[in-house]
Amino acid sequence: MQSGNPTPNAARSGPSPFDKLISEFDPELQKAFAAARDNNLVLADSLLRTFLQAHPKDVNALKLLAEIAWNRCDYAAAHTLYGKCVELAPDFTAARHSYAKLLVELGRLGPAKAQLDELLRRDSKNLNYRSMMAYTLGQVGDYADALHYHRDVLQEAAHEPRAWMVYANDLRAAGAKSDCIAAYRRVIELEPAFAEAYWNLSNLKTFRFSRPEIDAMRAQLASSDLTVRNRCLLHFSLGKALEDDEQYENAFDNFRRGNALHRSTIDYDADQTTKEFERLKTVFTQEFFGQRARTGCAANDPIFIVGLPRSGSTLVEQILSSHSAIEGTRELPHIQAIAGRLAGRFPDSLSGMSAGAFGAMGETYLEETRIFRRLGRPHFTDKMPSNFAYAGFIQLILPNAKIVDVRRHPLDCCVANFKQIFSRAFRFSYSLTDLGGYYRNYVDLMEYFDDVLPGKIHRINYEQLVESSETEIQRLLDYLGLPFEQRCLSFYENDRAVRTASSEQVRMPIFKDAIGSWRKYEFALEPLKSALGSVLDLYPAVTEPAA
Repeated sequence: MQSGNPTPNAARSGPSPFDKLISEFDPELQKAFAAARDNNLVLADSLLRTFLQAHPKDVNALKLLAEIAWNRCDYAAAHTLYGKCVELAPDFTAARHSYAKLLVELGRLGPAKAQLDELLRRDSKNLNYRSMMAYTLGQVGDYADALHYHRDVLQEAAHEPRAWMVYANDLRAAGAKSDCIAAYRRVIELEPAFAEAYWNLSNLKTFRFSRPEIDAMRAQLASSDLTVRNRCLLHFSLGKALEDDEQYENAFDNFRRGNALHRSTIDYDADQTTKEFERLKTVFTQEFFGQRARTGCAANDPIFIVGLPRSGSTLVEQILSSHSAIEGTRELPHIQAIAGRLAGRFPDSLSGMSAGAFGAMGETYLEETRIFRRLGRPHFTDKMPSNFAYAGFIQLILPNAKIVDVRRHPLDCCVANFKQIFSRAFRFSYSLTDLGGYYRNYVDLMEYFDDVLPGKIHRINYEQLVESSETEIQRLLDYLGLPFEQRCLSFYENDRAVRTASSEQVRMPIFKDAIGSWRKYEFALEPLKSALGSVLDLYPAVTEPAA
């Protein structure tokens, strides 16, 4: 997974949305804008709501209220308010532009592209609109058009490192390795302190840093004015460079420093995660499913590939997307987004919902993911790893969907995560103790779903897939109800775009080098082993075998 894609975001970057001149507005509305400008958002919100009672169609008030909602992470309210703005005032391009940014952040890329199409129809030369269109097209996998837009933007923004960064990320996903390396290096040339470019280079797992680049990273780390994020990214990048040089103790020291820095910036409660997983079990019981046996959308299009990051899921996705009946998409956020839009607390709120509501949510998922399906194949993959925790929800809304759980040796998997910094998710991965506990909770939850949904989830062990590829692929396709195809074995010839950290590795034949790679760091892994407990000793089994 690439770190820090520079998503356009009106609420968090660039000039404040509250900096607009306010003298042109109604005096009461001026007070609301002044309060927002002074960051008194509670007062601004109150003034705006009072003003809108008398002027419900004032689009300036609606837009400001949307921006306040977005600032508070009330995405549903912001979405509604921006939508009302552009409905009332189609020519209000500032509102439409902010609406498009919000839709991109929410992962609603089809509607975002529609708003950008309209903005570009009105102003085809606008650099901001073209830049956002390039990013959006890359996110939906339309790399030919995305790269065209990127190159067009770079003619005017050739000295903008962030423009080169987004371009490089899309080049990487499209498989243009040498061009993407050149683009990342261009970012560093333009801004030597741009640590994210070093990290993205290191995240090309087959890339090797030059000696001058290693020296440059060390020089940056010696600086006293680095931000925490840049220092963190440089430690991860230098760790990868030193690992390639077989300097394992120094490499691990950098990974440890980078993880500790990042862990200090995030809020993660391991005990709370355990409680949340236990709560899933109290709702998703056999009785619960038995009472809802005929709910959900009947479509069998989706194939959910789940598990922990760095488990081999990208390899499985690449194998499946080589089949003529399956289209590979990407890590799609839609299952979790749909669950997040439910009224009340998930999953408790599901108990009072009607059968029709579950079917409607399944249809919503299919509709919102349609933009990622470009080949017209009957099935598609959704490779969001953390959907494992939503297996029960998937059963309710898409009972004929398939779920493939990809599992890797706990030490290999956890160490691989410890060497990775993720853009937003997977907050458990920055401590060996947190990692071990989360892996243990994951195994326990999947064992539970195996019991209450027998036969629903197909499990693949990465090591078995590597050792006996044809046998494991045949088993997988049998589970999916699809015939074996030889090209699934030559998956590395598949030229589809890949957006994860394994993008380079899955373009090569299966190799065994990653099996047992944890051993080079065994000197530092006691906290991880202790946290893993019995799942380490029992792997690949889940529980003690019957006597």
